[in-house]
Amino acid sequence: MSSDRRTAVVAGVLFLITEIAAIAGLVLYRPVLGATDHAVAPGADTWVSLGALCEVVLAVAVVGTGVALFPVVKRWNEGVALGYVCGRLLEAAVIVVGIVSVLSVVTLRQDLAGAAGADGDSLAAADKSLVAIHDWTFLLGPNIALGLNTVLLAYLMYRSRLVPRFIAVLGLVGGPVICASAVAVMFGLYQQVSVPGSAAALPVFAWEVSLAVRLITKGFRPSPATSGGTGQAAGG
Repeated sequence: MSSDRRTAVVAGVLFLITEIAAIAGLVLYRPVLGATDHAVAPGADTWVSLGALCEVVLAVAVVGTGVALFPVVKRWNEGVALGYVCGRLLEAAVIVVGIVSVLSVVTLRQDLAGAAGADGDSLAAADKSLVAIHDWTFLLGPNIALGLNTVLLAYLMYRSRLVPRFIAVLGLVGGPVICASAVAVMFGLYQQVSVPGSAAALPVFAWEVSLAVRLITKGFRPSPATSGGTGQAAGG
């Protein structure tokens, strides 16, 4: 197996991991983020800890996709490729902030169970603040940052023709759509976890899954750059 073929497989697997970890984390967080009485149900803290672990895996996989693909895509445009790596690092950092806020919610709600009066009110206010921090990181990371990063990588894939162009077009369409949806959520037009929000995320989901499957099963398309030449020859 050539170096580029191994890179394609690793990147494809990492993209699949990001999808699985993101969905699992969101589902596992629901007992805490969806609670309205500021009380953690028995065993919920375990589920939240598992959710946090999933998001740690997500953050690592997000960075991994950028690092894995950089040696290949830089052959066409090193500046854009470096921007993609930096963007993935930023996306992962925002996710980590959200992880810390959710774990802090669990600690506060455990303390809140034995608190009363002013202490209870203070803890409840802090609880709401931490949930709000997570909600904003969820919007800024897996939506806005993800959308911008998607556009960068899809542009590189479109120019280089490393994958079929219809896959790259999914990313070129999906990135702006999910960013626009995030702006709509910021201005209160609808909730992020809603039918419109989910519909806006579908093109990016389709982009990442189709890209992952292509990279794992067939790798990059042959080109002068992947054969040791320069990227300009295949970048039209």
